[in-house]
Amino acid sequence: MKGILGRKLGMTQVFTAEGNVIPVTVIEAGPCVVLQKKDLENDGYEAVQIGFADKKASRSNKPEAGHATKANTVPKRYVREIRGVDLANVEVGQELKADLFAEGEFVDVTGISKGKGFAGVIKRWGQSRGPMSHGSRYHRRPGSMGSIQANRVPKGKRLPGHMGHDTVTIQHLEVIRVDAERNVILVKGSIPGPKNSFVKVKETVKK
Repeated sequence: MKGILGRKLGMTQVFTAEGNVIPVTVIEAGPCVVLQKKDLENDGYEAVQIGFADKKASRSNKPEAGHATKANTVPKRYVREIRGVDLANVEVGQELKADLFAEGEFVDVTGISKGKGFAGVIKRWGQSRGPMSHGSRYHRRPGSMGSIQANRVPKGKRLPGHMGHDTVTIQHLEVIRVDAERNVILVKGSIPGPKNSFVKVKETVKK
């Protein structure tokens, strides 16, 4: 398993030799720094902690600065763990770049989806509206809760509320192109999040 952190730059398209158009998302992948190696003896599981995008010194506290100093770097804005990595091939302070992946590989991309604010049941859950004729008085409301509930809403009931801003993972996206000089990866299709949002790119679990 291998992975890297990056930033979503936007979408564009790539033309193949046959003239076909492939929609791609441009990801600024790295450079990332290995901040810590976690093993079974000390932490109970194996993982590699990596960081991306330098943080201003005025916005970091002493624990963050001390943790980054051990890796000979500065505090990072986006820090995540990658599990399943061979710890023998990774060292603290090592730099990871976009050439970690190659064209033709498949990856899973995790990000925070766009927030939509407060939304009703029709927009949030795709429910049907009521009749729009005059006098129906039932158009876009969520409907009856049922008298048997006795003032208790069952967990998971689809109601109006906060829509979006969730952790979303898109699996099995093909790497179309890798630009090692610019630290850019082009993956086929769309990924969650707005432009300039942070994402985690990992080797796909669907081999």
